[in-house]
Amino acid sequence: MKYTNLMDSILSRANLIKAYEQVVSNKGSAGVDGMRVDELKDYLTEHLASLIDVLRNGTYVPQPVLGVKIPKGNGGVRQLGIPTVVDRMIQQAIHQVLSQLWEPMFSQHSYGFRPGRNAHQALAQATEYINAGYQDIIDLDLKSFFDIVNHDKLMGLLRKKIEDPILLRLIRKYLRAGIVDDGSCSKRTMGTPQGGPISPLLSNILLTELDNELTLRGIRFVRYADDCSMFLKSKKSAHRVLRNIKSFLETKLKLQVNEEKTSVCRPVKFELLGYCFTSTYKKGEKGKYRLSIAKKSWKKLKEKIKLITKKMSPIPFKERIQRLNWLMWGWVNYFKYGTGYAKFKSLDSWVRCRLRYCIWKGWKNPKRRYRAFRQLGLFHSKARQFSYSRLGGWRISCSPIMGTTVTEQKLQLRGYQSFSNYYHTVKNK
Repeated sequence: MKYTNLMDSILSRANLIKAYEQVVSNKGSAGVDGMRVDELKDYLTEHLASLIDVLRNGTYVPQPVLGVKIPKGNGGVRQLGIPTVVDRMIQQAIHQVLSQLWEPMFSQHSYGFRPGRNAHQALAQATEYINAGYQDIIDLDLKSFFDIVNHDKLMGLLRKKIEDPILLRLIRKYLRAGIVDDGSCSKRTMGTPQGGPISPLLSNILLTELDNELTLRGIRFVRYADDCSMFLKSKKSAHRVLRNIKSFLETKLKLQVNEEKTSVCRPVKFELLGYCFTSTYKKGEKGKYRLSIAKKSWKKLKEKIKLITKKMSPIPFKERIQRLNWLMWGWVNYFKYGTGYAKFKSLDSWVRCRLRYCIWKGWKNPKRRYRAFRQLGLFHSKARQFSYSRLGGWRISCSPIMGTTVTEQKLQLRGYQSFSNYYHTVKNK
């Protein structure tokens, strides 16, 4: 069945209101025109009628996206494209209509950017496959997926369900919209930069072809956006499937496999969505695995904590604590299914040392340090000894003298919460 006159549904009052509310709630940066999200309402009040007219007659031209480079953990960069707030609202309106058409066609093993589905479900499914004996895993990585999506292939898939030439032309315009980077605007002939509401949906539409191929071959898999993992019972089968799927991706979908990052591995070498897998080592559970937090995830967390607790940053102590708490709430709630209580205890000790170092640095000179130590209950001789000590600030901050004066309880009075306590609370809910 093909759908016609979809622009009527996209431009309906109810759909546009929903799209506007979603864009406002997402907030986000301004695009190339500098318009902020809080300015969108006034713009629409004056221009909505004319905007609907040009969209309906097919003469609307999207503005270029603003290029933003985000550093990746491997030293490279991820190119994002931030549309203007008006284009974000239009894309969101398109997304809301098209997702209803394609959602029933998507695979039950696709978990990324879909309503009612999330990374934790993907991890649970992967753990189930591994513990059922499918322990030769193809860890597939697509090379620069969002940068090399073939426009003609994608438009061909859209035309299978859509028979609305105005909508199809509008989507192609969004695909081909230029990207402004370092003051210059470059045209695009391939790719769909991350940053716009429609990009995740278009990626799922394209990669559903991969899902269907894997299902047809009877292969167990988990896909989250462009991360796809396949689970088999023998190394030989895994290598054969990898060769066949690589050929399918390159010839049918015009995508490239990243040879350096794609591998066939066992569970102990496999990482998925920030987690890794470790053996349970329990009696009667030989060959069983559980989720743990990957080393890379711990490293990224510590890097974020270092930025927040950098002693030279002119951040009020209360704000440091608030930022730490926001980081902790989000991080622990995502990684709550992994083992790691002992690591959290060690992390807490390190975080408290960094906070004490910020406090020590804030005292600035020996006289202020002496007064602070006296107020914290130290006797004159001890307060003078450590205030005028030639030991470095980090050694002082990690010493028992700071631990017994700037105690955990005193930090808690200023809003501090420990990772281990919050992790324990979340795990036992």
